[in-house]
Amino acid sequence: MKKLLLGAGVACAFVSGAAQAQVKIDMSKITCAQVLALPADDQNDYAAWMSGWYSQKSGRSFIDMGKFQQNFASVIDWCAANKSESVMAGLQRAFDQKK
Repeated sequence: MKKLLLGAGVACAFVSGAAQAQVKIDMSKITCAQVLALPADDQNDYAAWMSGWYSQKSGRSFIDMGKFQQNFASVIDWCAANKSESVMAGLQRAFDQKK
């Protein structure tokens, strides 16, 4: 009986993992309103993804955690005033200005 329950548990884990693996998110279309509506943990995950994407784009292989926190706070502040804007569009403009 224990083996059956263990097998069923493992099968459920694979089924739920497979269902999640098919979700695609176009990060370029996420608006500020959507980011602001996320729970804090999900906002942090989104910020980490975006930070990694822009770090790779600029050729950096390190993360300055202090700068990351400042940038994240700036994005949230900007988003509060630009809820209909795409986050990536705003970040791209900021990134282009720094070049």
